[in-house]
Amino acid sequence: MEVPSSWDALRKQARKLEAQLDEQMNSYRKFVSAKGSTKVGTAENDLESGIDRLLKQLQQVNSQMQAWVSSGGSEMVSHTLTRHQEIFQDITQEFYRLRNSLRAKQEHASLLEDFREFDRTRVDLEDGVGSAENALLKEHAAVSRSTGQVDTVISQAQATLGALVIQRSTFGGINSKLSNIGSRLPTVNQMLSAIKRKKSMDTIILSLVASVCTFLIFIYWLSK
Repeated sequence: MEVPSSWDALRKQARKLEAQLDEQMNSYRKFVSAKGSTKVGTAENDLESGIDRLLKQLQQVNSQMQAWVSSGGSEMVSHTLTRHQEIFQDITQEFYRLRNSLRAKQEHASLLEDFREFDRTRVDLEDGVGSAENALLKEHAAVSRSTGQVDTVISQAQATLGALVIQRSTFGGINSKLSNIGSRLPTVNQMLSAIKRKKSMDTIILSLVASVCTFLIFIYWLSK
């Protein structure tokens, strides 16, 4: 990804990444809605990897925009950054929610498959058809699937941790913005004080001028 050299370039890059994420998220929503298999396919892995890569790129662009704002950006620029951060947060949370939903579907389908496999094994043993070796092989397959389910749970926990890290980064950016505004307040107060002093001086000068004019009119009236 190219490194933008100006605010306009950063904003353009952010919009481009958001459009690509929106397109891929639409495909991922349809994929999750139609998914019914227990196996993770190549298409699913490619789509998830692509979305994850775009999210990391968008996070990097948002960080560069945050640095730009912290160095002295205007209020309009700060508002634009906040909007891009909200979009990034919304897409990230939806992606993790859809991925967890997909993993839950796969786990449910896997449990049903294990139950059917167990039922077939029980029937075979009761009818005297299944051998001890086949039973052990089936049990080994069930254990392997259980291990896969544990890996899925760990993956979901890691995804949740990633979401929390992103939220912490967002809150850190907000704190930096508040600190930046706070550092500008003394300058604003000094400007307001200078304006008040100038206004007071103008009032005093006008009062003196009015007094002198009144005095001269009074002297002129007495001299007639």
